[in-house]
Amino acid sequence: MEKRYIAPSVKKAFDILQVISLSRGGMGVSELARDLKMAKSTVHGITSALEDLGAIIRAPLTKKYKIGPTLLELGRSAFSQIDVKDLARPFMEGLMERTEESVFLGVLNGDRITILDIVESRKELKITSPRGTAISIFAGATGKVFLASMEEDLAIEIIRAKDLPSFTKNTITDPEKYIEEIKRVKQAGYATDDEEYILGVRAVAAPIRGEGRLNSAIWAVGFKAGLDEKRMESLIRETKAAATEISRKIAGNK
Repeated sequence: MEKRYIAPSVKKAFDILQVISLSRGGMGVSELARDLKMAKSTVHGITSALEDLGAIIRAPLTKKYKIGPTLLELGRSAFSQIDVKDLARPFMEGLMERTEESVFLGVLNGDRITILDIVESRKELKITSPRGTAISIFAGATGKVFLASMEEDLAIEIIRAKDLPSFTKNTITDPEKYIEEIKRVKQAGYATDDEEYILGVRAVAAPIRGEGRLNSAIWAVGFKAGLDEKRMESLIRETKAAATEISRKIAGNK
């Protein structure tokens, strides 16, 4: 298996963060250089950059470094994602059982959506994707839900900032029509996708609320051949209900 390239400066910064995080009283430049067998000038340059970012802080008297607020905030965000995944899992499994379609959980990550978890359909032919996969913020029903969860001005700015991607012949690529669709999704509390992201596939997505700063959603996906209008109505109802239950569970665990 081919080994991935890791930039030396990134690895050194990560090594420094690891050593600092494991120390009780903090670490000075000389100690870090000795323990990591790095030049003091290298350690000084990296710690200065990390300090500027808030990843580490230096005690005024001892001059020793400890983990800073930025890194702690990132850690809290990571744990929040894990919490959402754990809390959502039983409801995702229930949604899959009731609808027989694959169910996904995702979180907004910059201008992409990262899949945190999936409960695959038991059908022989099913929609699936690896955990950790990043998809476009304009991806079908899922993208609509995340954009509809934002402040309207921000969502409009994102939509108008660049050309909307055309995934299939059914994708909405007109910015004004897309903005109107986002407004409808915000009011309805869910979004649908009729072959707009993948040909032959329909989906329903609903936002998870009450989780503070974490912006997440669930969506159920299946082949159009097995999702007529009656089944889509059921999929909408069940997906919204599951999202509501997850939101309640999160609110109850605060």
